[in-house]
Amino acid sequence: MLHIDVLLSENQMAHEFLAALNRHELPEKFFYWFPTSVRAWLNLCSDGAYRNFMRSQTLLQKNTAELVSHLPPGDIVVVSLGAGQGIKDMLVLEQLRASGRAPHYVPLDASQALLEMACESARDSGFSCRGVKADLANAQHLAAIHDLNHEAPRLVMVLGNTLGAFDPLDYCVRLARLLRTQDHLLVDGEIFSATMTMSGYDNPLNRQFAFGPLRSLGLTEPEDGELQFESDIDGRKPGLYRVRKHFRAARDLALLIAGERICLSTGERIEMNWSYKYSRETFLALLREAGMAPVAQYVSDDERFLMALARKAGG
Repeated sequence: MLHIDVLLSENQMAHEFLAALNRHELPEKFFYWFPTSVRAWLNLCSDGAYRNFMRSQTLLQKNTAELVSHLPPGDIVVVSLGAGQGIKDMLVLEQLRASGRAPHYVPLDASQALLEMACESARDSGFSCRGVKADLANAQHLAAIHDLNHEAPRLVMVLGNTLGAFDPLDYCVRLARLLRTQDHLLVDGEIFSATMTMSGYDNPLNRQFAFGPLRSLGLTEPEDGELQFESDIDGRKPGLYRVRKHFRAARDLALLIAGERICLSTGERIEMNWSYKYSRETFLALLREAGMAPVAQYVSDDERFLMALARKAGG
């Protein structure tokens, strides 16, 4: 039996999806909601085309033993924000068990399908697990982590460039608030490159994944419109960049969703989720400025991805 607490209901997801489309927006959580989107995501990860998934996973494969050595002894709660199907999380759980600890796993995700996969994987491997279906953009859902009745130290993980799906200036502060003195944060992010970053997004497999929610609505490319990628600089902080994408309608469109008609005129856009990137110095500065102190750093072989273990400054 799977144990999953629901903070974000499917009815709420449907309501928010219609509201977002009426605003001509498509936030992060809906890219993992539709069955076609989940399938495209799994294909993207298994093929190896999604560089940041592979970079994050490879860093864990190489460094988990050393990483775990920084954590306090004894039992530990592993909280994974944006757990997805839980593949990377299992590497940490297995290493904790190999070190003599008894980890309790708490994956959080908005996708019911992916959350079930993560919980099933943990259960089948003999780990204690309780999933939480939650919206990582919802401050109340994040705050609910404080209500988890666990006195043991926690390792809060935000892996696979998940931090980049949110405003990092705000979200790092939120993450810092989650940490107690005995807790650690494991987070990673892509180091921006004007050429390599864009090629990692604007490729056939990633385009198939990114178009998944629109395909589920019956839209096709290029007949109905085009998915477009671009990068820019976030002027609020040096070394902070964004990869942006949007769907631009090639003709007048009328989408009928749950009995509600949503119209797009030729040339109108649906603004889709952004992904933040960083210089290495900026990534670490975001953690420090939010009140966290990096304990260890791990860099991918191509030097385009950074993973950091941190804790509360002064803890």
